[in-house]
Formats: sequence, C-alpha cells, structure tokens
Amino acid sequence: MKRKGVTYAQLAERLAAMDIHETERNLNNKISRGGFSAAFLLQCLEAIGASSLRLSD
Repeated sequence: MKRKGVTYAQLAERLAAMDIHETERNLNNKISRGGFSAAFLLQCLEAIGASSLRLSD
C-alpha cells in the first residue's frame, strides 16, 4: 500500500467497488494484526493495482 501510495480509506473505496465492504478502521486492524485470509490478500493486491508479487529475493 505504501509503495502504491494507497491509504486505508482509498483501499476501502476500491474494495467497495469490488463489492467487498470493509471500513477503514476494520482494514487497519486486520492488516496490523495480520489476521486475514490469502483470498483477502489477493483482493487487496488487485484493488491497489499490484501487477506482481515477489515471494523471495
């Protein structure tokens, strides 16, 4: 999110456009805790416009 310059509020808006309804506060808590599914991670990556994901160096 930081690399893409996307705030929690913007992420909430982009997810809502994908019919995924999360509040800014809920997103902040979820991401801070790291308590979310792989499917949610992929949805967030799509919402912020990530085109690739590197898993190792």
